[in-house]
Amino acid sequence: MSMPASFSVSVLSLVDRGFVYAIAHIRGGMDKGYAWYKNGRREFKTNTFSDFIAAGEALISGGYTQKGKIVAQGGSAGGMLMGAIANLRPDLWAGVIAQVAFVDVLNTMLDDTLPLTPPEWPEWGNPITSAEDYARIAAYAPYEAVSAQDYPPIFALAGLTDPRVTYWEPAKWVAKLRATATGDAPLYLKTNMGAGHGGASGRFDRLKETAQCYAFAIKSAGLDG
Repeated sequence: MSMPASFSVSVLSLVDRGFVYAIAHIRGGMDKGYAWYKNGRREFKTNTFSDFIAAGEALISGGYTQKGKIVAQGGSAGGMLMGAIANLRPDLWAGVIAQVAFVDVLNTMLDDTLPLTPPEWPEWGNPITSAEDYARIAAYAPYEAVSAQDYPPIFALAGLTDPRVTYWEPAKWVAKLRATATGDAPLYLKTNMGAGHGGASGRFDRLKETAQCYAFAIKSAGLDG
């Protein structure tokens, strides 16, 4: 699902604190038509990572921000993107917010007992029947690609009853990051015990979750006073 460019009252709380808010319409979305979507799936999946990184670099070259001052945010498959860009270019980000993040792509696509795995094979590939698909997914899957390097601060969120991205994916990812990463950046995990894939339900609980993400962003960017 693409993120629409629309007015958001909550984003004003960031803008009022000095943030520049930008939406990266990367390949894999439908923002520029079906070809744009096809060029960000299966064998072209890594285009989504390079597009997001290029968007960050464009903001830097345009004078909107500086290297190491960008807070990246994404959820679900966009959360997988967050894991990938943290592995590939940790130096670009002040912080990374990964909501219900699909970071354990390979193991999930290998588990055909999960009800949503077979319908997702056309999108990602089937590593059970294809050695090529297996190698390709293994090369970019965020969980597999965690390495001994300095990572930016990361805030991962999961939902205990999430039927699409099981709660153990962000949990495994953060555990591996904590065991592997160098440096002393905070690596947070929040598992919402009463939420599914859509995050906290109810108006005020959802606002509280947004506030937690924004507080992390403000702290990571050094704008907390």
